[in-house]
Amino acid sequence: MATALGADAQIVVAGASLAGMHAAAALRRDGFTGSITIVDPDTHTPYDKPPLSKQVLAGKQELEKIRLLHDEPIDATWLLGTRCTGLDLDARVVRVEGPDGPGELAFDGLVIATGAAARRIPGTPDLAGIHVVRSLDDCLGLRADLERGPQRVAVIGAGFIGAEVAATCRSLELDVTIIEALEVPMERVLGPVIGRLCADLHRDHGVDLRLGVGVEAIEPSAADPTRVGGVRLVDGTLVEADVVVVGIGVAVRTGWLEGSGLTLDDGVVVDETLLAAPGVVAAGDIMRWPSARYGQPIRVEHWEHAILSGESAAKRLLVDEAEAEAFDPVPWFWSDQYDKKFQLSGRATPHDSVEVVIGSTDERRFVALYGYQGKVVAVLGLSRPRHVMQLRKLVADGASWDDALAAAAALA
Repeated sequence: MATALGADAQIVVAGASLAGMHAAAALRRDGFTGSITIVDPDTHTPYDKPPLSKQVLAGKQELEKIRLLHDEPIDATWLLGTRCTGLDLDARVVRVEGPDGPGELAFDGLVIATGAAARRIPGTPDLAGIHVVRSLDDCLGLRADLERGPQRVAVIGAGFIGAEVAATCRSLELDVTIIEALEVPMERVLGPVIGRLCADLHRDHGVDLRLGVGVEAIEPSAADPTRVGGVRLVDGTLVEADVVVVGIGVAVRTGWLEGSGLTLDDGVVVDETLLAAPGVVAAGDIMRWPSARYGQPIRVEHWEHAILSGESAAKRLLVDEAEAEAFDPVPWFWSDQYDKKFQLSGRATPHDSVEVVIGSTDERRFVALYGYQGKVVAVLGLSRPRHVMQLRKLVADGASWDDALAAAAALA
């Protein structure tokens, strides 16, 4: 197993993501004085991604405000515009491809934080007006298209990114249609009751929802065959659109690790201390770890998880096996849509029982508890941040369902 790295060690951080940046910053903060090299295919200095589907897309936040390195500059060698192409564990090198061609980076320690890429619909034609929202360039490209004039926007996928983009487009007074294959949006994540409320929230703001129907094809415009003209659904309906946003989830960026000897299974598989191999850790969206809390390997794509796992991965490189600590926080997530804020602490599944314990769904301001096998497993709030924070510890402590209901009743 890996031992603590010496002061003159070389660490490579693959990915200038939120996780990668917090790993690099934690290495310096914890006293590491060796070399750090940060590699990322994006040419922009590191930035925060949650605002891309909201404030930045709406043109209401300056780009400088989303930069990650305002307060904590990192002493490192930066290789932006450079992608990782392979990993040789025996030789201890990362193969890269950058502006100057291919090369190799030797390492004593490696942080894998290459994250995930937006999924695209197979067979999609190469038409102007089709977008995903994952990077800053994605966001700016979509924003430029939206600023061309009155637009009809079709959003494929009613997950959180699709919902946020739809809400932003409605705030710009654009016509918006959401297309979702599920009968109830986000049912697999939030359950049917809250999923239906999410659908109603968008209907309240004038969004046309097409639920329970898949996409047959994205078609060109009759007036301009180089641009998108609409989305053909499997029932034969054509949803006319000048702009199409595909928000159907992400795929982890593990292609460069094929054949490396690491275990890959919808991410980089690590142990409970985030170690993937001696001297190699993973963090952020790409990491799958055995959660004792949930009794199974899980992968989390949330903002707070990226920070915590990045910092924990860095610490793991600097300690030996005897000092290594297990990583197992409670997932935490939020989403801003219209004037509402969703907050979720825990991990909800479709088989959980759900009970609204504060407020009501009718007023669009409430707190709901999720329970499974006699324990509270998640708390979700809609525009009730104070109450969510007060109940969040119950999830972390694995409180009983009855105790959680009593605690909520005392706050109501």
